[in-house]
Amino acid sequence: MLIPRSINPDNIPSHVAIIMDGNGRWAQAKGENRLFGHSNGVESVRETIKCARELEVSYLTLYAFSTENWSRPKEEIDGLMQLLVASIHSELALLMENNVRLATIGNLSLLPEDCRISLDEAVQKTAKNKDITLILALNYSSRDELMRAFNRMATDVLNGKLIPGKIGQKDLEKELDTASFPDPELLIRTSGEHRVSNFLLWQLAYAEMHFTNVYWPEFRRQHFMDAIIDFQSRERRFGKISEQVR
Repeated sequence: MLIPRSINPDNIPSHVAIIMDGNGRWAQAKGENRLFGHSNGVESVRETIKCARELEVSYLTLYAFSTENWSRPKEEIDGLMQLLVASIHSELALLMENNVRLATIGNLSLLPEDCRISLDEAVQKTAKNKDITLILALNYSSRDELMRAFNRMATDVLNGKLIPGKIGQKDLEKELDTASFPDPELLIRTSGEHRVSNFLLWQLAYAEMHFTNVYWPEFRRQHFMDAIIDFQSRERRFGKISEQVR
């Protein structure tokens, strides 16, 4: 892909996270059921992975299913789980072709067995791919992630591995689902909503945020590049003043 002149190849975020929102509303606007929107969102995932890889983004995290999503109608949940399994099988060749490593975050133990088996197989088969890491957030919420981390740390305190009063940020970060990945530098949310919805609350502390009115099934390469251009227009100060970072 020829990178547009409007994009600085030396200022590409290493990690982009996306809240893929609007599948259901897009489908309903077309007189279809919500699963129709989720199915069409697969093409958006495909294009986004390709574009991110070509721009040399190192990590791409997609919020695929939250712990709160279990409260949706059973028919939609069942359909989503079937779509997940089918997509893993159908897209595996694309992941291999594009040298994409698959990883997951979230409490996968509550997913159906066929989902877990398919995910494990895809993670193992793509483990040596190095161009980009695709991280699927499944049965994930940040508060759940933090509570699981806190409970493990409490056990370490009881076992004398951690000392109260001397616990630092790195001790917590080692217990997070994202321990192996850098924090996102850019968050993209589609469909016009302006909230983070319990997603990577710790990790997004200094991420730039890009919100677009485009529903996820319509999200394409140009929309991803627009988000990168927006990111590059920001001055990232990390608590400093402008003169210190220029």
